[in-house]
Amino acid sequence: MAISTSASASTIDRIRHIHGSAVANELVQLQVTDPRLGFSAEGWTSNANYHVKRTTVLLFINHRAVESTAIKKAIEQVYSVFLPKGGHPFIYISLDIDPKRVDVNIHPTKREVHFLHEDEVIERLCDEVRAQLANVDTSRTFMTQTLLPGIATPATPVRGEADTTGSAGRSTIRKKPYENNLIRTDAKMRKITSMLAANQPAPSEGLDSNVAQLPDGDYERNDRERIPCRLTSIKELRADVRDQVHNDLTEMIAGHTYIGVVDERRRIAAIQGGVKLYLVDYGMLCNEYFYQVGLTDFGNFGTIRLEPPMSLRSLLTLGAEHEKRETTTSDSKDAMETDDDDDGHDFDWAEAIRKVEEQLIERREMLEEYFALVITADGELRGLPLLMKGYTPSLAKLPSFLLRLGPYVNWLEEKECFRTFLVELAAFYVPGSLPPEPLLLSSSSAAGAGAGGTSDEQQHVSAEEEEEDPEVKAQRAQLKRTLEHVLFPACRTRLLATKGLLKGVLEVANLKGLYRVFERC
Repeated sequence: MAISTSASASTIDRIRHIHGSAVANELVQLQVTDPRLGFSAEGWTSNANYHVKRTTVLLFINHRAVESTAIKKAIEQVYSVFLPKGGHPFIYISLDIDPKRVDVNIHPTKREVHFLHEDEVIERLCDEVRAQLANVDTSRTFMTQTLLPGIATPATPVRGEADTTGSAGRSTIRKKPYENNLIRTDAKMRKITSMLAANQPAPSEGLDSNVAQLPDGDYERNDRERIPCRLTSIKELRADVRDQVHNDLTEMIAGHTYIGVVDERRRIAAIQGGVKLYLVDYGMLCNEYFYQVGLTDFGNFGTIRLEPPMSLRSLLTLGAEHEKRETTTSDSKDAMETDDDDDGHDFDWAEAIRKVEEQLIERREMLEEYFALVITADGELRGLPLLMKGYTPSLAKLPSFLLRLGPYVNWLEEKECFRTFLVELAAFYVPGSLPPEPLLLSSSSAAGAGAGGTSDEQQHVSAEEEEEDPEVKAQRAQLKRTLEHVLFPACRTRLLATKGLLKGVLEVANLKGLYRVFERC
């Protein structure tokens, strides 16, 4: 198909020529420039008066037509507030980015690309689109039609029958989908809980907080340019992840709807994907996500500054004591099962702590350059890697994380060193388990009172036994909010689900299967 346009035609004229006047008359202009992120963008986007059944995104990067799933999803999220349900926008964007910042080798046909500061650039684009829509959205245009006198009202088609309309000698047949194919929720719909102000619990003293979150005011930006990674070992590790991608699982997670936490102890959450309900191990999901973030942002991590600095030797000693307790408990269980009197407690923990400390101090320059793990020559820990804004890992896991960097990281080979370090870093960032939530036994207590005539004092004692520790309760509330509003949205945006995650996903309900059961009944 050949299209002929005038050389002097503007962008609006060309859009009108190809896509029609209906969209060209409802466009507003976008212009964004950010020298710090190294990009400039201009384009046209439809206002709130225009919406169609499918999103149209015309994206050009350095005057080449490409695709970006992340940009498309982010723009659809912005428009979900302005358009009616089922409505989608039209948007044309032309991005000018330094070619050195663009990675075109992620797709065989080079149709899809990634670029540096992708999340920040998308955020700036969405902010500009949101601002333009807010300025234009002062009035809406609705098409209406009045029936002429004497014209009968068209009959409503019977459920299940085809709706046939004639237009220019052609007939269009629209069939209403069966109820067992209808999806009751939409991942792009905003929940009312997201509009409420976050009531963040105060962080606990010491290292007892299971989930911590820094307020936005504690983040500081610097002008350091993002360093492109040219290490062959990191590129091979990224290729290994791409080779293990499971497309169906990735698509399901990218469009899922979060339901809630099922079990904090076993780290299980419920999500909906299409017409199916799944239980997922969010520990495995977050572990894979943070590992991929470590590969993507390798050498460009943020830093969590520790003020005052912590003693590396003290942290390693705490980790060793915890490991010693775990080993003692495990050995006691094994001895009871095998009736073996050999205690096996001849391991020199002091020597192990000294070797791990020397190893980390010796490699402190490499750790700071690649992983933002700041350790001084005097053995002080001054900074930790920041993988994600709005979320910090459990500081209670810090001693064990540092201790495991000794025996569980292969410091002799480059590729294995990076892989094993990122594996330990991802495990450090995964939310920890919490004790099961106590059940409310008010009904059982009332039944017991009626049967056995229990006194008010006994009921008071049973209520105290079921009362949850306030600190654990605060951690539980923070964990639920972090999973719903931080971690799962992040996984939806940029996680490539690998085949190994199939072990942590269980389908528990299928709407089509339920309809078959109901039909048999």
